[in-house]
Amino acid sequence: MPHLKQLSELGLFDARVPRYTSYPTAPQFSSDLSGDLFARWVQQIQPGSAISLYLHVPFCRRLCWFCACRTQGTSSDAPVLAYAESLRVELESFRRILPEGVRLSRLHWGGGTPTMLPPESMRALAAQVFDIAPLAEDGEFSVEIDPNELDDARLDALAEAGLTRASIGVQDFDPEIQGIIGRDQSFDITKATADALRARGIKSLNTDILYGLPNQTQRRMADSVQKLMSLNPDRIALYGYAHVPWMARRQQMIPSDTLPRPEERLELFETARKLLLWDGYDEIGIDHFARPHDGLSIAARDGKLRRNFQGYTDDTSPVLVGLGASSISRFPQGFAQNAPATAAWKKCVEAGKFATSRGHVFTPADIWRGRAIEALMCDFRLSRSELINSFGADADTLDVLIDQTAQRFGQFVKKTADALEITLEGRPLTRMIATMFDEYAMDKAGHSSAV
Repeated sequence: MPHLKQLSELGLFDARVPRYTSYPTAPQFSSDLSGDLFARWVQQIQPGSAISLYLHVPFCRRLCWFCACRTQGTSSDAPVLAYAESLRVELESFRRILPEGVRLSRLHWGGGTPTMLPPESMRALAAQVFDIAPLAEDGEFSVEIDPNELDDARLDALAEAGLTRASIGVQDFDPEIQGIIGRDQSFDITKATADALRARGIKSLNTDILYGLPNQTQRRMADSVQKLMSLNPDRIALYGYAHVPWMARRQQMIPSDTLPRPEERLELFETARKLLLWDGYDEIGIDHFARPHDGLSIAARDGKLRRNFQGYTDDTSPVLVGLGASSISRFPQGFAQNAPATAAWKKCVEAGKFATSRGHVFTPADIWRGRAIEALMCDFRLSRSELINSFGADADTLDVLIDQTAQRFGQFVKKTADALEITLEGRPLTRMIATMFDEYAMDKAGHSSAV
């Protein structure tokens, strides 16, 4: 790969940096925010505006060893049903303080495994949400789907509830790799799920696939990507596996000596990337690909691509409300996160309180630095005039940061009178470049490999 030596000299293969799905990142959140502040921020939402809503279901039938999300395994439906009832209580509390006329630009159910919910729970939950805030005319309702936890009754319930976009986690189709990461999901069951969704009129399909998994080779990567492309998903997220066993204990089940070296991770990414581009996908940001007709591609072409806790998005709503244990909300004023532990969240909710346990109130510098980082992550370019005139950046501070970035990264960035751009060859460095605009101290142990 060209420029490999220069990328190595800049520390790409040793760096651990944030994924920047928020700024400041979650490790910077403090514990001095309360449910009262969350409620006040909800009450300040503009009446009649459109917001995003995220509902978190933190249960899985089995725990995949590669996953670092906060989830819990259960062989019984009882905890899931009890959780769903508490989620409906939280929704009712949310209803009481939400300003009139609010609509949903996006509704997303994530997890965990939301498709563990019984069909009747799915219908009741969706009906309650849309009674509180209907889906906007161009809104989307998406759900993360585990093909191993889905049947016709659940598919019918989701379709009847108005599902418009399904998201299927794939990770890798190689049986040996699946065994090592604790994720048994055949190509046949994945294809059957995609076909069943489309047969019910759910035409938009997202998929996730990982590079950097144990024993992954370029041949195996290519085979999995080609199988994935045969499903013709509208969007593909090509994420790098983050091996953080000191944070996610279940990852200790994965032998570290089976993982590819950082240089090999980059080769795996490039193998997948070239195949996806060859098949006609547009490259979106650092790790997404989408068909030209998809909203993500359109947003990227129009300069309206955004980034949030779900990755890249075409949703431009300034408000994202997260409900459920550990969910994070984003308001113009800052971030608010619910208690991560299900028991603590449930105790607050059942007492009629909001379960906010930590978060961050934006400073003026957070606003413009966050936009600078988002622009680099989405467009590989930041505009000096936009940051100063629209986001209140201090011109002198910004100029120093731009100069320092240009000096450090040399040929991989391009500085003009009003912009700093990341070159095509420099895109593997994007997250490292973004850190130049991050004001907060960084604990490398809390972040993933830059590759």
